[in-house]
Amino acid sequence: MRQNPARRTALLDAAIEVLAREGSRGLTLRAVDTQAGVPGGTASNYFSNRAELLRQILARTHERLTPDPAELASTMEAPPSRQLVVTLLHQLVGRMRADRSSHLAMLELRLEATRRPELQADLARTFSAILEDNIGWHLDAGLPGDRTTVVLLYLAMLGLIVDDLTVPELLSPHPFDDLLTELVARTLPPAAP
Repeated sequence: MRQNPARRTALLDAAIEVLAREGSRGLTLRAVDTQAGVPGGTASNYFSNRAELLRQILARTHERLTPDPAELASTMEAPPSRQLVVTLLHQLVGRMRADRSSHLAMLELRLEATRRPELQADLARTFSAILEDNIGWHLDAGLPGDRTTVVLLYLAMLGLIVDDLTVPELLSPHPFDDLLTELVARTLPPAAP
């Protein structure tokens, strides 16, 4: 297999766009080549099969959705508080809206995993690690709440993101800023600052 990292990344980014736009059934190596604007057969030189492509898409979406370390460091200069959690959730939604394709691709991967046990195992392993990292980061940062709080915020934000991506008009009557503020206020312990 080819080892040009820049080409591999470009192919994975193209695959994310195809997956987000066409769904799992539209994701073919040929469609990836077309989206990337490369000669036919290029993707097959980088990915041995569709399962390998799906695994690498999973890793690439995680890279694309990880917050910018400098921006996160700047945000974390504020003292730990409910308001800081609200700010972090706003930034999460901002990243989701800025890279809608990665989030849609992740939803497609979740659906595909219901039919592919090997992908299900990859998703479970990856998402478990991400959730554990988020829990550890939240607690280490001294943010209010405990492990269960982080899991509840994760679940609530996942639902909010799915609706915002798929049926945004559902949430349009509800002021988004107010929803995030209320989510944090109702999820975090009352004694939190």
